[in-house]
Amino acid sequence: MTMRIQKPAWLEALYTQKFFVSCSIHETAKKNEKNILCLDCCTSICPHCLHFHRFHRLVQVRRYVYHDVVRLEDLEKLIDCSNVQAYTINSAKVVFIKKRPQNRQFKGSGNYCTSCDRSLQEPYIHCSLGCKVDFLLKHQKDLSPFLRACHSLQLSPDFLVPPDMGEDEMTNETPHSTIVDSDEPMSSSSASSGSENMSMMCTEVVRKKRSGLYVCGRTVSKVSEEDMATSMSRRKGIPHRSPLC
Repeated sequence: MTMRIQKPAWLEALYTQKFFVSCSIHETAKKNEKNILCLDCCTSICPHCLHFHRFHRLVQVRRYVYHDVVRLEDLEKLIDCSNVQAYTINSAKVVFIKKRPQNRQFKGSGNYCTSCDRSLQEPYIHCSLGCKVDFLLKHQKDLSPFLRACHSLQLSPDFLVPPDMGEDEMTNETPHSTIVDSDEPMSSSSASSGSENMSMMCTEVVRKKRSGLYVCGRTVSKVSEEDMATSMSRRKGIPHRSPLC
């Protein structure tokens, strides 16, 4: 007896999980909308959850005319998407996840979706991934010939990580630089021997994630009190009038 595959767990999750709703785990964080599907956990996550799924297969869900879509390039790695009409947004082809029924009075010339009768361009016969899956299960009762083995799937390079994410929440990078406040000088690790003058060296430019500003850290070997007072106060002095003759 031949075993026939109905729907893989990730496909069922892609169809049933809710996207673009607030993440209950990071409900107080900014940019906490769930717009990612973890294929290994079969659940929707937000960008702040990436740290816990960084070694899993991930796919980004996008929004187009109030419907959930996925890049065709990503879906093609998981399932055969031939005969499914794709649309172009931001120079990328996307495919609708769920069917979109269309009310119409009569059939004209052209193609129509096999499941929801939506008008399509030739040569397409499915308006969404869900419509094709329903069509295959109805007529062939087996999805295995159309599924593709995918052991690694990462987010596209254009995925925007929220600027207020902490270092421990970053997925692919862990910078070792530190943020230096401008009013706290750093002590020098190796001061020059015999040097009595002030030597200041700009060590590193660090991007401050939360404010979006760039801070320059300074290393100070020896600073006199007068020099420190002068550098911290740049206000103009009060002009003095010359004495009358």
